[in-house]
Amino acid sequence: MTLISRTCARAVQTLSLDATDTRNALSAALVSDLADALTDCGKDPDVRAVVLTHTGTTFSAGADLRDPPSPDALVGLLRQIVELPKPVIARVTGHVRAGGLGLLAACDITAASTTATFAFTEVRIGVAPAVISLPLLPRTDPRALARYYLTGERFDPSEAVRLGLLTTTADDVDDALTPILDGLRRSSPQALTETKRLLTARVLETFDRDAADLTALSARLFASPQAREGMTAFLERRDAAWVV
Repeated sequence: MTLISRTCARAVQTLSLDATDTRNALSAALVSDLADALTDCGKDPDVRAVVLTHTGTTFSAGADLRDPPSPDALVGLLRQIVELPKPVIARVTGHVRAGGLGLLAACDITAASTTATFAFTEVRIGVAPAVISLPLLPRTDPRALARYYLTGERFDPSEAVRLGLLTTTADDVDDALTPILDGLRRSSPQALTETKRLLTARVLETFDRDAADLTALSARLFASPQAREGMTAFLERRDAAWVV
């Protein structure tokens, strides 16, 4: 059973993360299914753009601690979104945590309802937002981002816009997306592909330069004693041993 549901309307393919029992956590299976769906979209000449959204109240809770994808698989998925020859638009109406923020950063345009919430929770389980930094750091304000990377605090959509993580926020996210999707439908497929290539060049340079180092960092941290304690504490719904 696929963890990605698909619908298409007027050349816009919508892919919905559909694993509500795990709050759309990035499991090995979900990452694989999303990669397959994106591959299909990239090859389909009738698809002008892709909307990435979710079922349930959470866009993505981050990595699935019980069945995590390999760092290489996550890097591959993020790069696939960045390199897809069609615009990818994130539509968020719920909560986004940790690795889910990497998905947003990889997208070309991001929109969220005013009820969405965001947090880089990695530091609270003993790891770092390593792999997801590949699309995040080139597209956001690093000084503004530092607070949330280092503290794991929640922030709201207006702050996400200020950081550069979101393009726009509105009470009704679909109203906000209507002119964007209409604009994409009026645009030449060739022009969209080449314009996206211009916009993502610096992001892909970061992947080329840093992916190996950040993948190694992620693997090392997830295997560490502090990460084991942090993940155990999270699953047991208690404070980690280092909390003072």
